[in-house]
Amino acid sequence: MSNIITTIARQTFKTAFSNKATLALLILLGVSLCLATYVGWQNYKSQQNQRLHYKALVRAKWLAKPDKHPHRMAHYGYLAFREKHELSFFDFGIESFAGVSIFLEAHKQNTVNFSEASFANGMLRFGEISVAMVLQLLVPLLIFFLGYNSISAERELGTLKILLCQNVSWKQLLWGKTLGIISVCLAIFLPLILLTILLWASLSNWQINPDSSLRLLMLILCYSVYFFIVSAITVLVSAYQQSSKAALTTLLACWIFFMVIMPRITQAIGDKIHPSPSKIEFADAIAADISRQGDSHNPNDVHYASIKDSLLKAYKVDDVKKLPFNYGGYIMAEGEKISSKIYSNHQRHLNATFEKQNRLTLLSGFLNPYLSLKNVSMALTASDFKTFVDFQNQAETYRYGLAQKMNKLQIDKISNNSPGETAKPLAISRSNWAQQPDFNYRFSHLGTILKSELLALASLLCWLTLVIIMIQCTARWVKTIPNQN
Repeated sequence: MSNIITTIARQTFKTAFSNKATLALLILLGVSLCLATYVGWQNYKSQQNQRLHYKALVRAKWLAKPDKHPHRMAHYGYLAFREKHELSFFDFGIESFAGVSIFLEAHKQNTVNFSEASFANGMLRFGEISVAMVLQLLVPLLIFFLGYNSISAERELGTLKILLCQNVSWKQLLWGKTLGIISVCLAIFLPLILLTILLWASLSNWQINPDSSLRLLMLILCYSVYFFIVSAITVLVSAYQQSSKAALTTLLACWIFFMVIMPRITQAIGDKIHPSPSKIEFADAIAADISRQGDSHNPNDVHYASIKDSLLKAYKVDDVKKLPFNYGGYIMAEGEKISSKIYSNHQRHLNATFEKQNRLTLLSGFLNPYLSLKNVSMALTASDFKTFVDFQNQAETYRYGLAQKMNKLQIDKISNNSPGETAKPLAISRSNWAQQPDFNYRFSHLGTILKSELLALASLLCWLTLVIIMIQCTARWVKTIPNQN
C-alpha cells in the first residue's frame, strides 16, 4: 500500500472521530451491538437450557415405562428437540419462527411445533434485535454517513483539484477514503469479534469444536467483505455525485430499497411463482394417498389381506396364529414402511417448493449483497431453513427407526395367540426400551454448508470483484463530472 493511500486513510479516520455527530453515532451503534449481544446470549442460554431440560425429562419418562406391549410404546411416542447451535446467539435467523420439537409416533408424521413466535406477543412482528441485524442494517447506515461526502465535499470545497494536482491519483484517493471508512468500522467490529469469540467459547463450555471455529472465521470474513463492499459503494457514489446532498439522498434511497423493500418483494414474487399448499391441504393429500394404499389396522383391508394370503401360502399354514412370528407386528411394519414413504415424498416435494421460493432470493443476491450476506450468516449460525429441514429429516429417520424397532420386538417376542395358548407373553420387559437410543440432532459440517450456499458466496465474491474493478477504473469515468468551486 502506497504512502499516499495510507495518509488519506489515516486522515479520513481522524476526521470521522473529530466529528461530534459521528462520535455520537458510533457510541449509539456500539451500545446497540452490546445490547444485541446480551439479548442473543440470554436468548441462547434460556432456550437451550429449557430444551435440554425437557429432552432429559422425555428420556427419563421413556425409560421409566413399565412392561407393556411394544405397539403401545410405539404409539406412546417420543419427543425430539432441536438444539441450538452455539453461534445462533449471533444471528437468530428463522429460529423464532421454526418449531423446536416434534412428537414422533407410529403411523403418523407430525409437524414441528412450539416456535417462540407462537408464544410471543405482537412485538415480534417488528423483528428481534440481534448482532447480525445490527451489522447488516445499521452499520451500512453508519458507513453512508461517514462516506457520503468523502469525495463530493472535496469537490464542493475546491480541494479536489488541489489533491489531484499533487500527484494524488483517483485510484489512490478512492482506496484511501474506502480504507479510512473501513478502519472506522473495524474500531467497532474488532471488539465485537473478541466479545463474540468469548461468548461462543463460553456457550460451548470451553470445548472448542473445529467445525464451529471454522464457521466463526467464515462468518467474520463474510461480514468484513460486506463492510468493504458497502464502503466502496459509498465512496463511489460520492465520487460520481456533484454534491454531498445528492450523494446522501442516493445512498439513503438505496438503503430503503435494497434492505427494506427488495427482500419483501422477492419473497412475495417467489411465493407467487411457486405457491405452496396450506397445512390442511398438505395433510389431506397425505391422508388421501395413505387411504388408497390401505389401512394396516383393518384386518379386512384388501391390500393387507393379500399379504396375509401370501404369508399363509409361503409357510403352508391355514391360520396366522400358526405363523412362527407375530403376524400383527409384521403387518404394522409393512404399514409403517408404506406410510413413511408417502409422507417423505410429500415432504420432499413441499421442501422443494420452498427451496424454489428461496432460490429467487439467492439469485437476487447478485443485485443486492445484503441478501447474500443474510443467507450466508443464517447458514453459518445454523438458524436457516435448511437446518430446519435437516432437523425434520433426522427426526423422521429416528421416528421410523423407533416404530420399526417396536414392530420388530412385537414380531419376535409377542404371541400370535390369546393368553394361555402359548408361552410367549403379550407384554415385554421394560429393559427393551433402553435399546432405543436417545434422539440427538447433529449439525451439518461446514463443507456441506458452503456447498449449499455456493450461490450466495459467489454473489458476494462478484460484488467484491465489481467494486474493486470500479475503484481501479473510476479515473477514466469520473473525469466527466464537473468540479464545483
